[in-house]
Amino acid sequence: MTNYDYRQFDPLVHSRIRLSVLAILVSVDDAEFTYLRKQVKATDGNLAAHLRRLEEAGYLHVAKHFVDRKPLTRYRVTETGREAFRRYVDSVEQVLRATPSELPRSAAG
Repeated sequence: MTNYDYRQFDPLVHSRIRLSVLAILVSVDDAEFTYLRKQVKATDGNLAAHLRRLEEAGYLHVAKHFVDRKPLTRYRVTETGREAFRRYVDSVEQVLRATPSELPRSAAG
């Protein structure tokens, strides 16, 4: 990894909440908004904004319907989102496997 490049990390995935959401959704068929909110410990508005960004990027599919007159929103990761998550994990693993001599020596530009 002699040419370390921080830009290898997808900025859309490189967020605590969005990364957590994708990590959850790649391991299940789908999840309700309330479940995701509890798992990532975010407010409704904050989580909704992050989910909207993932949806706009094509990383999530959203299904909204009503159950006993109550709105129910479920999220499912798309193949595009699954691939973005895989690439992100691969990038992290690449950094973790690097020997200290392969990592940048200085923060100076």
